Amino acid sequence: MKSPEIQDLPPWGDWSPIDRATLVFIRCGEQVLLIRKLRGLGAGKINGPGGRIEAGEAIFACARREVEEELCVTPTGLELRGELRFQFVDGHSIQAFVFSATGYAGEPQSTDEAIPQWTHQDAIPYDQMWADDRLWLPLLLAGNRFKGRFLFEGEQMLLQDVVIEVDD
Repeated sequence: MKSPEIQDLPPWGDWSPIDRATLVFIRCGEQVLLIRKLRGLGAGKINGPGGRIEAGEAIFACARREVEEELCVTPTGLELRGELRFQFVDGHSIQAFVFSATGYAGEPQSTDEAIPQWTHQDAIPYDQMWADDRLWLPLLLAGNRFKGRFLFEGEQMLLQDVVIEVDD
C-alpha cells in the first residue's frame, strides 16, 4: 500500500472537522504559560490550555472559558494567530484555533484538567508535546500568523503542511 501524501488529504475547502477547539499561549516577557494535560486527548503531554468549542460558542469565548476552567485565570489581550487542522487515520478530525495572550488576571492554579508551568520561550519542552508543535509554535512565538494541517496515526505525525500567512 502506498504511503499517504499531503495532497491525498481532503482539500482545505472540502475538509470538515468532527471537533473544533482552541489553544491559548499566555506570554509574559520571554515566559510562556504551558500546561501538563491531565485528561482527554493528549493526556500527559505539555501544551497550551484549551479545549473543545461548545455548540453556538464563539472561538474567543471558548478560548477564555477553557483557560479559566483549566488554570483559574482569565487571559487578556487575546489575539487569533493560527488555525490548525488535524486528520487522524481513524477518521477523527479537529480544527484548532490558536491564540496568543499578552496577560492574564488571577493566579494560575492546578486543576483536575491541567498543571500550569511557566517556561522560557527558548526552553519549550517539544519532546513532551505533540510532534506538530515544534513546527508552528515557534511561528506563534515570533509573532507570525500561520495555518497548518497534519495527518496523525495515534500520536505519530505522518504528514505535515505549515504555512505562514502574510497580511494583505
